[in-house]
Amino acid sequence: MTVTLVNPEGLPKPEVYRQMSIATGSRLVFLAGQVARDADGRPVGGGDLAAQVEQCYLNIATALAEAGGSFDDVAKLTVYIVDWRPEKMPLLGEGVSRAAVRLGIDPVKPITLLGVAALGEPDLLVEVEATAVLD
Repeated sequence: MTVTLVNPEGLPKPEVYRQMSIATGSRLVFLAGQVARDADGRPVGGGDLAAQVEQCYLNIATALAEAGGSFDDVAKLTVYIVDWRPEKMPLLGEGVSRAAVRLGIDPVKPITLLGVAALGEPDLLVEVEATAVLD
C-alpha cells in the first residue's frame, strides 16, 4: 500500500480520522471537488446531506479506479459543507459510513472539514476533494 495512516504520538487520536498520512508512491492524483451528481450529471440526494456525502465518496472511488487506484490510495480529503454546524456531524458520519460499506473500504483518512456559505450550485450541500498517491 502506498499510503500509511497514523496518529503521531503527542497529538490527539481521533476515531473518525487520522492526523497524518505517509505516502510512498510515485504518482500523485489531485482530484477536483466531487459533488452529488451521478455519471450522467443528475443530482443525487436532494436536500439530504448524508446521501450527498455518500455520492461524493463514490465519485472519488470511481475517478481513482480510472487512474488505476482505489479509495485506499487517498492520502488526504478536504470536505466543504454548506452552513456547517456541529449538529450536522452525524449526517456526515452516516454518509461516510454508507459509502464505506458500499465500497468495502476503511474511510478513515486525514481530513479537513470546512464550513462554507455556498457551493457552485444551489442544490449542493457538500463537496469533497481528494489527493491520492499511486505506485
